[in-house]
Amino acid sequence: MVNALDLSRSTDTQALIREVEALGAKLATARDAIGRVIYGQHEAIDLSLVTLLAGGHLLLIGVPGLAKTRLVETLGTVMGLDDRRIQCTPDLMPADILGSEVLEEGEDGRRAFRFIPGPVFSQLLMADEINRASPRTQSALLQAMQEGRVSVAGHYHPLPRPFHVLATQNPLEQEGTYPLPEAQLDRFLIQVDMDYPDRDAERRMMIATTGADAATALAVLTPVELMAAQALVRRIPVGDSVVDGILDLVRNARPGESPLPAVRQHVAWGPGPRASQSLMLAARARALLEGRLTPSLDDVLALAKPVLRHRMALNFSARADGVTLDDIIDQLCIPLR
Repeated sequence: MVNALDLSRSTDTQALIREVEALGAKLATARDAIGRVIYGQHEAIDLSLVTLLAGGHLLLIGVPGLAKTRLVETLGTVMGLDDRRIQCTPDLMPADILGSEVLEEGEDGRRAFRFIPGPVFSQLLMADEINRASPRTQSALLQAMQEGRVSVAGHYHPLPRPFHVLATQNPLEQEGTYPLPEAQLDRFLIQVDMDYPDRDAERRMMIATTGADAATALAVLTPVELMAAQALVRRIPVGDSVVDGILDLVRNARPGESPLPAVRQHVAWGPGPRASQSLMLAARARALLEGRLTPSLDDVLALAKPVLRHRMALNFSARADGVTLDDIIDQLCIPLR
């Protein structure tokens, strides 16, 4: 005799598998659509999709000309999101991002304040060169990222859903910039360090983008479907080995409790609990992007650097010895391989 509870669980599992397979096929189409416009940045594309699926925010770091802006625009088109862009400068004020209240006089002579929303009221916001904005403006944007709402003149205004910020930084020309504090960097789910495309990709890009017919992206998903995918990410089961692997990786990166001499000697401070949460969500999202029902340790290893890089800092000893954060994270990952 079949247990009714077991039958219900089996039915739920089968339904979940069908949802994952259907969404995996759609995400593969979205990935291909982005790849037809963005050349030679496969890792950046995948990590961007992982960030959106996990419901987080993304920090893109790279020199000019690597298609960071075009990537955000293409993501907005393919995912069906209302996207906007702000160019961060030292004189950019919080009101330029959040919006402001203006005093208006009606036909009857009555005066009233009307709220004019800023560009933050979008579903996909690109903050270009965020480290050029003043700390006050950075804080206003990062508060909106964390809370999903903005406060203007004592009134709260909810942001659209879904809401994602994709910020960029130029690693060159650091004069006149305001580096993001560590606590604010932690608000970004993933940091992507974009590199130059390989020769073949740059050749294809050179030919395709200088001709008469440039490739354009088409919508594949809608905001409603994206939010449904984000809800599905949180329903994906995670095995105990993956949970323990995430905990070991994050906790061993903290110099106060790490068994690794390299961490104790070279790391000034390590990742907090938000790193564990981010790795868990990102691993689930990556599995979903690949059309798999559950994440594996391979997902954790692939996401270790993008999730941990901006949540750790090296001390002076590491800089003197030529040790990099990637070296430290590679050592942290060895027990998980």
